[in-house]
Amino acid sequence: MSQRLDTNTLLPAGLKALGALHAAVHDSGLEASLIDLINLRASQINGCGYCLWLHTREALAHGETPERLQLLRVPEEGPFSERERAALAWTEAVTRVADAAVPDAVYERALAAFGERDLGALNYAVIAINAWNRLAIPFRKAPPAAHGAHAAA
Repeated sequence: MSQRLDTNTLLPAGLKALGALHAAVHDSGLEASLIDLINLRASQINGCGYCLWLHTREALAHGETPERLQLLRVPEEGPFSERERAALAWTEAVTRVADAAVPDAVYERALAAFGERDLGALNYAVIAINAWNRLAIPFRKAPPAAHGAHAAA
């Protein structure tokens, strides 16, 4: 499967706008490790191979452990803090918002863990990774290893 288009070069203003959102999320005060988990969980749900590759590398470089990453799909069973679990529940609910509204219990849990300002920042983090996923998936952006595998085939 080869890449279709590189929308980043076709519409640089779009890339710049999404880059500004990315920067705002990283400047919001949310922990970098939390943003890594959000990026990975949303990318798992959406099935974005490129973003899984990229954000796994970033998370490991930021000190995340392979054990925690292996349990990211089941955060209630993994070694995650309540704040991380609330963020991951929020990530899942917002990423799947087309399937169902965000439940009150998920909202209340996230609000209790983050407060109003940080919950807003958390929501922007989820919006940002979902936007990146939606740029990569339809145009088949693949991790570098996948490009090499296709070239050898």
